[in-house]
Amino acid sequence: MKKIIRSICVFSEKPTTVIEKLNEIQHMLVGKGFEVQTLRICSNSIERPKEGWGEILTCIGVPSLEDAIKNRDKFFIEPDLSMNLDLTNSKISLSEVDYLFEIIRTDAKKTFNFAYVFNNQPSSPYFPSATYSKEGFSIGLQTTDLSDGCKTLEEWFDKLRLVWMEIDELFKNDKGYLGIDSSIAPVFQGQSSLVNLIKRLGPTFKESVLSDIYLRTTKFIKENNPKPIGLCGLMFPCLEDFELAEEYEKGEFTLERNLFLSLHSGLGVDTYPIGIDEDPKKILDILKTVQGLSNKYKKPLSVRFVSDGKAKIGEKTDFKNQYLKDVIIRAIK
Repeated sequence: MKKIIRSICVFSEKPTTVIEKLNEIQHMLVGKGFEVQTLRICSNSIERPKEGWGEILTCIGVPSLEDAIKNRDKFFIEPDLSMNLDLTNSKISLSEVDYLFEIIRTDAKKTFNFAYVFNNQPSSPYFPSATYSKEGFSIGLQTTDLSDGCKTLEEWFDKLRLVWMEIDELFKNDKGYLGIDSSIAPVFQGQSSLVNLIKRLGPTFKESVLSDIYLRTTKFIKENNPKPIGLCGLMFPCLEDFELAEEYEKGEFTLERNLFLSLHSGLGVDTYPIGIDEDPKKILDILKTVQGLSNKYKKPLSVRFVSDGKAKIGEKTDFKNQYLKDVIIRAIK
């Protein structure tokens, strides 16, 4: 099996003291045959030492627009810093939308590192939704790769269960071990793409939307994770899953469809492209709708729009980001 750890994330109020712990966790996983992609730290206050930080990614969660404005300079200066803005109980106005458009105008590549969150679950190792709640560490995988060679969902599920049990056994005696976020985090194409897996199992993406395939998957990942933490849902990252991006370009992944899938199985709007000429009032309506759905069903949802700072509706993006597939932007509907 190709066992890929997408993220090892340590949560600490004193982030400069946990680099050794991150390296220790990575060493243990590599020793068991895992590939580790990223090391991450989440805190309420990010302090970066002058040396020894390497390529560690960092994230902060802020509870209000005022806090987001206060942290804006730090957010732009630190290239590997992600941030989320919690709007669960906010009276959302164009001011919150303007914050996104200011990021687009100032440094559009940072839209990749920013999300609005609603009823967010703390201690998820996935950025930019990660939020500090208590000391410890959690682990998130790129579990789509485990589907290689699987002809049924059940075969894939068996592999997921084995890998989760292996990780849990490895860290169960570590007091800092918070758990595994069993969210399905697809990326790129082929065996790493969730859409590719769906097509391999039979239905087209369009046909899969009204099937129970996503419900069965989320039921499994919530009930069979030996130590769940964080979000534990399906991610539909529009531009990170390159085969989902192709569905977007064909008009098969509208925001409406994205929200339908998210409401019963997913985690919200993720790396969804936005034109620089998109109507801010549309974004306001979307944020209010996602807030209402999240609060009505007590379900964690997030919204992450991405822009290259240049492309308008009808034009092709140029993200210059290996994790985002360039597409011709469609009007949001």
